[in-house]
Amino acid sequence: MTTPSNQTPANPAPSNPAPSDPALSDPAPGSNPLALDNQLCFALYSTSLAMTQMYKELLTPIGLTYPQYTIMLILWEQDGVTLKHIAERLGQKSGSLTPVIKRLETDGFIRRQRGKDDDRSLSIELTHAGQVLREQGLQVNQCILEACDLPLKNLVDLRDNLNELKQQLLK
Repeated sequence: MTTPSNQTPANPAPSNPAPSDPALSDPAPGSNPLALDNQLCFALYSTSLAMTQMYKELLTPIGLTYPQYTIMLILWEQDGVTLKHIAERLGQKSGSLTPVIKRLETDGFIRRQRGKDDDRSLSIELTHAGQVLREQGLQVNQCILEACDLPLKNLVDLRDNLNELKQQLLK
């Protein structure tokens, strides 16, 4: 049966149809598609927990938490950025980062300065101690790569695929 061109079919196809690959919808013949181990969300969640735990073990000796480390990564990439810039990069609200920033300042890794042209703007800059800490940050990064024990290309592809998935989910 055909539908005239000026009418919409009664049951239009979904804009993002379910995967046609049975391995994606039912990982093993006869298996339960709702089994925990078959869920992408659980694979992401449990991997994130394992990765965060590994970072905690590596960061504690150098005096950083994982949230502090992510801020330091941004500052090692570009020093003297605003709190707003850091919040945008991390996908968080600046208010939720304020306690983390204050702790980094108390620990002597950063300093906060009000903007020269805009008193409402807060610039975050590395101190000498924060700059020196970068070398230990590089060691943490190397330890993570070694612990993953996968070819670098696989890790880069995984990172790129996860970033692509994140962008799709944020649409």
